Amino acid sequence: MTIAERPVHGPVPSASAASEGGLPALIQGGMGVGVSGWRLARAVARTGQLGVVSGVALDVTLARRLQDGDPGGHLRAALAAFPVPALSERILARYYVRGGIGPGAPYRPVPRLGLRPNRARDELAVVANFAEVFLARRDGGLIGINYLEKIQMATPAAAYGAMLAGVDYVLMGAGIPSQIPRLLDRLAAHLPAEVSVTVAGAESGERHAVGVDPVALLGRAPEPLKRPRLLAIVSSDVLAGYLARTPETRPDGFVVETPVAGGHSAPPRGRMRLDESEQPVYGPRDEVNLGKVAALGLPFWLAGGYASRDGLAGARAAGAAGVQVGTAFALCRESGLDDKQRRRLLERARAGGLRVRNDPRASPAGFPFKVAGLEETMAEPEVYERRPRLCDLGHLRTPYVRPEGGVGFRCPAEPVDAYLRKGGQPEETDGRRCVCNGLVAAIGLGQHRPDGYAEPALLTLGQDLDFLGDLPEGYGAADVVAHLLGDAQEGRP
Repeated sequence: MTIAERPVHGPVPSASAASEGGLPALIQGGMGVGVSGWRLARAVARTGQLGVVSGVALDVTLARRLQDGDPGGHLRAALAAFPVPALSERILARYYVRGGIGPGAPYRPVPRLGLRPNRARDELAVVANFAEVFLARRDGGLIGINYLEKIQMATPAAAYGAMLAGVDYVLMGAGIPSQIPRLLDRLAAHLPAEVSVTVAGAESGERHAVGVDPVALLGRAPEPLKRPRLLAIVSSDVLAGYLARTPETRPDGFVVETPVAGGHSAPPRGRMRLDESEQPVYGPRDEVNLGKVAALGLPFWLAGGYASRDGLAGARAAGAAGVQVGTAFALCRESGLDDKQRRRLLERARAGGLRVRNDPRASPAGFPFKVAGLEETMAEPEVYERRPRLCDLGHLRTPYVRPEGGVGFRCPAEPVDAYLRKGGQPEETDGRRCVCNGLVAAIGLGQHRPDGYAEPALLTLGQDLDFLGDLPEGYGAADVVAHLLGDAQEGRP
């Protein structure tokens, strides 16, 4: 298809009162790969609160959904709105399959993250992030996008695509997002922007970076974009104070997360200790001094165990603007979870039989990771043992300096022999799950191998499930908002 070139301007202002200077009382968590998809974020934004899409591996999910035939045509509509048609047309030509590839057929791979420039990779990342935010914003309201600082090589191109679609907030955790304020400033002006990348074994003073040049990518210099607000996801007042100390690193606010929140969480401070169930033990050193956070003068929200009106009231009493809630939205009907898996999780949780374990070893990222225990998923040791070890998506690969020079990539979830050849230690491979493939499978986009093997799902939730007793069967996102805010939904359009 051919579409006339469209202007790139700042986003159309949101219809919600919150966009006029107010702050949302409720932030929907940006969960997993595609769990917080555009449908969920749009449903939350309709209520006047902040809907958030997950920005992790959107290149993979866009490519695979196009190969599935794009049922409903939503992605093709979003790509048709991309301001430079030549880019989106190349994505369609490469990945779209009319009618879908069919059950059991393997998906075409996408370019893996790396340090060397790769135009095809950048185009896919920019277009994919644009499409997700564009679809989430179609009904107005505030939309944010969540990234992991750990996945540094994806950030510049991904953030630029989201900004082209008018994203209102960028949320970032799993690391120290000290480079992101400058990145967003430069991208808003369409200036070349980059972030430093941590490379294991690099000498002091040796710098590696990855970036994007918006003008070179688009082929023209558009009008400036609105710069989104940055919320840093932190688990300590010390880190919050570190980020707030200078304008160059200061975010626009914080999400202060407790260890019971879903997905990755910060390890305990000090020496790692495990309890009888082999979960990390958190103590007084891990408690956040909210008074010190409030004294920084930036708005903050509390996350992890706050999915109740009492939780919201307590957060506000501590000086917070509100709360971030994830798991309650992950299990609602607009969630991006594969519907069969979502229903299984709900059934088990309502019966009181769902165990969510904070596994200190599951994630290659090195952070403790919440694993929801369901049969036939990667939570089961038997399923884990049956899976051939391989790393073909690679979003959590770690760059390292090769002994012979140059930079290579390794992942403790890849074949053990390969990891050891790359300088990794054998104990680092024990129990590691392929989080990339497992999370993609959790939303129904798992890879099918040529030998017939299908990737099993890896499911993650928060450890606080008490909210389920207050929500109806088959509940939706609006029910979660009503449960938390009642009739006093600030900013509801």
